[in-house]
Amino acid sequence: MSAPVLLVIAHGSRDPRHAATVQALVARAAALRPGLRVETAFLDFNLPSVTGVLDRLAAEGVREVVALPLLLTRAFHAKADIPAVLRQAPASLRIRQAEVLGPSPLLLATVERRLYEAGLTPADKSTTGVVLASAGSTDPEAIAVIAETARELRNTGWCSVRPAFASASLPRTEDAVRALRAEPGVRRVAVAPYVIAPGRLPDRIAAGAAEGGALLAGVLGPSPELARLLLERYEPAAQALRPLSARALVKAGAPSSVAAGASNPSYSRYISA
Repeated sequence: MSAPVLLVIAHGSRDPRHAATVQALVARAAALRPGLRVETAFLDFNLPSVTGVLDRLAAEGVREVVALPLLLTRAFHAKADIPAVLRQAPASLRIRQAEVLGPSPLLLATVERRLYEAGLTPADKSTTGVVLASAGSTDPEAIAVIAETARELRNTGWCSVRPAFASASLPRTEDAVRALRAEPGVRRVAVAPYVIAPGRLPDRIAAGAAEGGALLAGVLGPSPELARLLLERYEPAAQALRPLSARALVKAGAPSSVAAGASNPSYSRYISA
């Protein structure tokens, strides 16, 4: 049997750079796994839509799909928006929602790659403060993950690392830049956008970096590490789809209520990560 289709689900943006970056990342991931069918869909603003892709896959005879949220934390989109749209899929599809991308050492590696591409070197780490600037969220779990990611980045040798947010949470990028400049041992400050693709909120992060006179790194984008991470998240979800049995589902960590219905033809076609 063929492997489940990998459906990468991005948020979408009115900024055309967003979709272009997402498509470049997905293409890079697909190139790492020849023979795997990889599709891209967007929750909003861009086409194709998630429902549109799922309808097309079902019409083509596809039966198994791994839906991968192109998200760095488990915030509202991963917990509510994506599950809601996946439950509207055609009944012929069996769908497993993969885990979100973060946290992961591969994301930290991408952050450092972008900082070095911006002009820093490993020798600069001990005297450089870094603002890890994310889009922001009202979800406490997501905020905690960003804070922990900043601590992990600090543990790789940077003089100091502070989280910042473009919306919903504080501090803002420019405030974190000012706070870092006041810390002993910090000779320069760099802003590392902890976002996947360009758009309105990344532009707000860039404006905050400019206001504080900080070095600005690029967004995570289609880095080789991020492309590998997409496949890392795909694999366990794909394994959980096949074989579709109570034993396999329990081993994959599915709720007991889902496992109990696995052999029942009427069991839910959508399984959350």
